[in-house]
Parts: sequence; C-alpha cells; structure tokens
Amino acid sequence: MIPQDTQKEYEETSKQLSDPAIYSDPAKYTRLSRRYAELKKQLAAVSESRPSQNVIMEIRAGAGGEEAALFAAELFRMYSRYAEKQGFETGLIERHSTDLGGYREAVFEIRGKDAYNKLRHESGVHRIQRIPATEKSGRIHTSTASVAVLPEASEVEIKIEQKDLRIDVLRSSGPGGQYVNKRESAVRITHLPTKLIVTCQEGRTQQQNREKAMAVLRARLLAKKQEEEAGKRGAERRKQIGAGMRAEKIRTYNFPQNRLTDHRLQKSWHNLDRILDGDLGPIIKGLASLSF
Repeated sequence: MIPQDTQKEYEETSKQLSDPAIYSDPAKYTRLSRRYAELKKQLAAVSESRPSQNVIMEIRAGAGGEEAALFAAELFRMYSRYAEKQGFETGLIERHSTDLGGYREAVFEIRGKDAYNKLRHESGVHRIQRIPATEKSGRIHTSTASVAVLPEASEVEIKIEQKDLRIDVLRSSGPGGQYVNKRESAVRITHLPTKLIVTCQEGRTQQQNREKAMAVLRARLLAKKQEEEAGKRGAERRKQIGAGMRAEKIRTYNFPQNRLTDHRLQKSWHNLDRILDGDLGPIIKGLASLSF
C-alpha cells in the first residue's frame, strides 16, 4: 500500500509545479522538481513491489473497419494465451463483437503476480499488415488497434462517492451463462463528475457485473488522474515538442513476412504465429530494460 503521507506530499508538490507562477522562481522550481522526482521514484518502487498487482486491459479496433476488428480479437487471444502460459487468471468484462467474429472493443482483467509490470508497455497503437480474406486483388491492407493497460486501483487509491454514481441495470446480451438473456444482469455505471461510463455484462450475476464495472471505473479514474497531473506539469514542454506527445504506433505485425517489429526496441522477430499464440516473453523482457 502507498504511504498516505508520501502520496499527499506527491500530490501537493505536483500541484505547486503546475502553477505557472513557479517558473518565475528558478530556485524554488528546481527544489520542487527534485523533490517531485524523489517522491515519484518512491511511489513507483512501492507500486512495482506489489507482487499481485492486477491489470485491466482495453483493446479497441482502429482504422481498417472489419479487418481492424478481427485484429483486435487476435490481440485479445494473444494476451489471453500469454496470461495462461504465465499462470495468470483472465476474466472478460465487456466486449462488442462483429458479425465476422471481430471485436470492436474488448475489456478484460488479468490477475496474477506482477501482471501489470509485465504488460504495462503494451499500451499504444498496434498495426497489422496483411491480405484480408476478402481481398481478391491480393493487395496488402494496413489496419490498427489500440491497447490500454491500466493497473487495478484499490479503494484507498481512488475513492468514489456513491452520490457521484448513476447505476443502471440492463438486460444482458452477452454470453454470461446459459440463461443470462432471461434476466436483467448487465450493469452500466456512470461517474457523473467525469461522465465516464462503464458497462459490464459478461458476469453471471448483477453483483459480479457491478464489482467488475467498479474495478474498471477505478482504474480509468486513476489513469485519468495521472494523465491530468502529467499534463499540468508538462504544459510548457508539450508546446515545444508538439506531436511527440501523441500516441504512436509501437508495433507492426507483418503477416506476409511472418514478422513482428517493435519500433521502440527497433527489433524484429520472424515467428509471428508463435507470438500471436502468446509467446511474448522475449519482447516483454526487452521492453522492461528500456527507460520510458
């Protein structure tokens, strides 16, 4: 658990650094920046020392229509197979399927020792290059899918007031059980202050869906909080580096050449079929050695 005093000082220091007036006092800015870096390092050490920190992953089809949705489904299977080989547990929270078996969106949890630290660098835009089955001319198409990796947030880290929630119970359309369609078990939670909406219908009971939806909401609120803090601190720098802060393609899956290229590592592997079956170990190990 993150020490509350450290967390509080971190938030206060972050708030001071986000004040534009701080730039008029270089000495104070330098002192606060150093202290902020120290606190961030302490909190990161606590976070990484959590042996059982679980993760919530979100995969969404991007450019490419049905081919992008099929790619999103393949990524879901790849991470599910990786989790299985690591001895992790996987639970589907929400998915929106297409007629051809693709996923417009899939939200799922992976539970196991060090799950977040192993998967956190999977966030970003993934690109696929291949000839779709429906392509008669043999032309290679490029499609994308985005992956978001969120650490599961505890109730201590993110406190949610009941008055800030609107909870709707819906008739489930998911495969959460043999008789799931005969009762109202799906849950949609709206966080009124931020307008964030989470839906879960894959569980067998309303209570299961509510608990999973709350877990996703806490994770998204934690990520939003961290992004806002980083955004305030880096406002001046972002003006200078511009597009460098935007999401970039982190990886390309080239089917004609059976090749996967991770652009951050500047390295390729020629066993794409095995990687899509969950053999991500060498890639994840390589990413862990980089400083992001």
